[in-house]
Order: sequence, then structure tokens, then C-alpha cells
Amino acid sequence: MQPGEEKIYDVLRRYWGFDEFRPVQAEIIRSVLAGRDTLALMPTGGGKSLTYQVPTLAREGLCIVVTPLIALMKDQVDRLRARRIAAVAIHSGLSPRQIDIALDNCVYGDVKFLYVAPERLTSEAFRLRVVRMNVQLLAVDEAHCISQWGYDFRPAYLRIAELREKLPGVPVLALTASATQLVADDIMHRLRFDEPRILRSSFARPNLSYSVRRTDDKNAQLLRLVHNVPGSGIVYMRTREGTEQIASLLSDEGIAARAYHGGVPHAERALRQEEWISGKVRIMVATNAFGMGIDKPDVRFVVHYSMCDSLESYYQEAGRAGRDGARAYALLLVSSDDSDRIVKRFEQEFPPLEKVKEIYEQIGSYLQVGVGDGAGASFLFNIHDFCSRQHLYSGTVASALKLLQQNGYLTLTDAQENPARILFCVGRDDLYRLRVRREDLDHFIRTLLRLYNGVFTEFRPIDEGEIAAWSGYSVEHVKELLKRLWQLRVIRYIPSNRSPILYFDEERLPRADLYISPETYRQRHDLMRERFEHMIAYADNRTQCRSLQLETYFGGEEPKPCGVCDLCLEKRRAGRQRDELSASLLQLLAEGPADVRTLTGKTAAAPERIAETVRRLLDEGKIEADKEGILRIIP
Repeated sequence: MQPGEEKIYDVLRRYWGFDEFRPVQAEIIRSVLAGRDTLALMPTGGGKSLTYQVPTLAREGLCIVVTPLIALMKDQVDRLRARRIAAVAIHSGLSPRQIDIALDNCVYGDVKFLYVAPERLTSEAFRLRVVRMNVQLLAVDEAHCISQWGYDFRPAYLRIAELREKLPGVPVLALTASATQLVADDIMHRLRFDEPRILRSSFARPNLSYSVRRTDDKNAQLLRLVHNVPGSGIVYMRTREGTEQIASLLSDEGIAARAYHGGVPHAERALRQEEWISGKVRIMVATNAFGMGIDKPDVRFVVHYSMCDSLESYYQEAGRAGRDGARAYALLLVSSDDSDRIVKRFEQEFPPLEKVKEIYEQIGSYLQVGVGDGAGASFLFNIHDFCSRQHLYSGTVASALKLLQQNGYLTLTDAQENPARILFCVGRDDLYRLRVRREDLDHFIRTLLRLYNGVFTEFRPIDEGEIAAWSGYSVEHVKELLKRLWQLRVIRYIPSNRSPILYFDEERLPRADLYISPETYRQRHDLMRERFEHMIAYADNRTQCRSLQLETYFGGEEPKPCGVCDLCLEKRRAGRQRDELSASLLQLLAEGPADVRTLTGKTAAAPERIAETVRRLLDEGKIEADKEGILRIIP
């Protein structure tokens, strides 16, 4: 039996203190409770999480939430627990033992929300437990990642369809803030919807003023905005070097600013993020790695120092401003050579097929994976270090990796917290002789083998704290012993770290055997070019409301001009000036008939503006002209 309407509002009031839902939220919740597969298109900051949290709390059972971002998982779990709602997350940052405990709590405990990274869906531990859970809803966040036409396609998302087979009758709620109709249709197909069902929230942000400034002095325009708009902001740059330069520029102006990019150590990045969220730092100058999963409602402006690759990414990043509903600004800075630069970047980021194959070979050599080896193996992969050593442009490598992912060869995860891992390099017989010679290591090695299986065939995640508890040693001593075994070349030991992981989905192939589907390549090439062109068209637009342009792109129904973007404000100013000139001309004609030349001599407006205004007054029937061109007011 489904909960009634009153139950839904009780949950909303009890846990969040609200009396009303935002537009479309209630409709999505009713659809989910009716057991319908639903695709919800809602803007960034539109309250997507409530659409699966409320229906889950309104009845028995739990909700599985698939999301690619570990930071977002942790943030959501912390928020739910703060409201005394049982929630857990499983991801690669946990040890096998921690994952087992979390999954068992979902089977036997009172957990209401299980957050899981898509890569974990096919693990044996997850597959065995999920069929014993009382799952009521499957929520897929960032659902555009499942579509090969999405701007952020991630092959791991394709595994969600397999999960649906294990959960018959459980509806799916797919959520995204940026999907064109092509992507929306593909999401529903990939997630095996029983029938198409899309619920759209308006993509209009009435409090957010979009602007484009064409200038060859971007620094001056940036400083002008920063000095005139109080409050915190984000400045997005394309490069790490750019973030450092602009952060330094702002600091020299006496503005508290920090740079945020992948080259900053993780602990320092976390500190800078916290300083910005708390208000100690006013402006974060960042690459596009910053912002996902960060909920700071009072961001007053977002500046893009250069164009994004697509309107999808621009809309999502700009939308981080003004989530509190107060006036905020999204500014795109465009210089005269940006269009040429973006075309060049497109060419760099879409390498020819032979270049993709060459990069595949270079990755294999960089990771020391021989031809015929590596199937199912995973490696820490620092793309910036790889590019530096191979003298490659990171955009070219990123695009090549996406093509290799689409064709099933490699999968690259986001940067994430990775547990320590070990792999024994010696056989059991050699290990036995070592233990006889080195009795001080005997107990430690026995503990390792008792806790972790498979350590002779592949890298296995370990938990130094768990080893310490079972061995009786301190965590510091455990790390020293692991390093000693590493130095003795008994194990390969990778300490805990934060880095992307590269998976070999199948063994490394010889270059000649690597097959990239020409159709996949062509379609991705055409789609990326189309996205670039839409971004350039947005920057070049000088007539249509910017909000209306964005809403139309995302398939908004009957979008209306926002009235607050730079072009709407310009039209309003022009309208006021036009009305003022009309009133001035009518006042002159009230004094007596006159020709256009006489009127031009008595007003400061440009002759072409006067001629245009006269034509409009004639069309409106407010004045008339005789054969000699003398104008007079119609009584």
C-alpha cells in the first residue's frame, strides 16, 4: 500500500522543516511512489535529492543511490545522519571489511539509503547482498553519464541495467541537470524504462543574470565585477597555471583568493575548500574539478575566464551561483581570438584514430603492462604525470581515454580516496623460506594472509588499522613493516592516496589488434563539434535572451525572456531611450509641424535613430506626413 499525500508532507516537515515542495518535486515523488520509472530533469540546485529521499522515508525499505562522486556521497551521508537518518556509502576508499559491514547493515539493519559508485555494482560482495535487501527505489544521480551522447559519458553506468535484473519490480528514478532530448531518450533506453516518462522542472533561474563580455582585457573586466559585486564567487580557468595567475592577481588587489586544481595536494585542497565555504576566502579560482557536490548557497557570482566545451558544462558550473534565490551573476569573458582558440582546442581534443592507438600503447608502457597481460587489473593513473612524460596535451589524452572506454578497453575513474593495497611478488615457497629466516616478520605475514585472500594474484585493498587490531601492533609499526617487506621485494605496497584509477577491462592488445569503431568515432566527433558550435553561438548571440537560449537548448517548454540577463537589460534600456526620444519628438511637433531635418537639428540623437522613431510613430498612427514631408501630430 502506497503512503498517502499527508504522509509525504509529514516527512518533508519532520526532516527538513518545509511545508511545500518546489515545482515538480511533488509530481516526481508521486510518480516514484506509483512505481513508475521516471526521468527527472531538474536544474543544478533544484532539490533533486529530496525526490528520492522523501518517498523512501515515507515507506518501508531502502533506496540505492548510484552516484559517481565520492565527495558527494560523503556529503549526502553526513547530512542524512545529521537528521538521524541511517545512511551508508560504499566506494573504493573503503577496505573490503568496511564494505562487508556496510552491506550487511543494509541487509539486516535499518539503513534507508545506500550510496554506491557505479564501479562497485558488479563486485561479488555487492551482487550477493543486494538480492537480500528490501530495495524500494533505485535512484541514478548524474544520469547523463549513462548516455554515450552525454557530455560526461562513463561506461561504468551501463552496469546499472544489470542491477535492474536483480531487482524486478523496483522503479528507477534517473536524475540529471543537463540533458538534451537525444540524451534523455538514450538514458531511458539504457536504463530499460518500461515506458518513456520525463518530468521537467523549469531550467529558468530568475535570480541569475547571465552576461557575456567581449574584451581583450579579461583581467580588467574580472576586477570590475569583483569590485562591484559583493560576496563570494568562483572563477573558472582552463589550466592549472591560469588558476595560480588569477589567484595571485586577485590577492595583489587585496582580495582573499585561492587556487584550486589537481596539482594542489589533497589536504591543502580540502583546507582551501573549507576556507571558501566558511567565508575566510572570498574567491576560489579553479579548474572544472571544483564545485561538484559542494553546496554553498550564497555564491554571488561565477566567472568563466574562457569558454567551456559545451553548454551542458557551462550551465552546470554557472548554476552554482545564487542557489539561495538572491540575485547572482554568471559572467562569460570572451576575447577576439577565443573562437579560433576553441576550434584549435577541438582539433587537439579529438585525435585521429592512429593517435588514439599510439596513446593506448604509451599507457601500457607507462604502467608496465605487457601485451597479453593486464585483464581486470587496476592502476593508479596520474594523467598529468603521464602527459608530462610523454609530451602530450591532456585534452588529447582525455578524449582518447573516452574513446577507449566506449570501445571497452579501459576505464578511468575520478580522483578518489584509495585504500592502501598490496600484491605479493614471491611465491608461497619463497615466502616460507623468508619467514624462517626473518622470524620477526612471521607473525605479521601470517596476519596478512589470514585477513586477505588473492594477494598473490592481484593488488588487494588493505586496512592498516584492521591489520594493527589483529596483529597487536600500532598502525605506525604496521606501515613500517609493510615498507620493510616492500624494500625486501616481498610485496608491492601502495600506501593510501587520492588518485584516479585506470582499469584494464581486457588484456593489453597489440596495436594492430586494437579496434575503434569508426561509427562510434564519427558520431562522437560530430556530437562534440555540435556542442562546441552551440557554445560559440551562445557567446556570439547578441539578440536573444540568454536564459531563453539555454532553456531552448535543454528542451524547455515555452521558455520566456528572463528580463535580467545582459541582453534583456540592454533591450530594456534601448526601449526606455526609444520612449524618451518618441516623447521628445512629439513635444517638438506639438509646438508646430516640422520636417525630419528640422527635428534632427533640435535633438541630440543620431539621425538614424530619429528616422527610425519617426517611422514607428507613423506606423502607430500618432503622426502623419504631407506630400512635402512635413510632419504633424494627428489630433
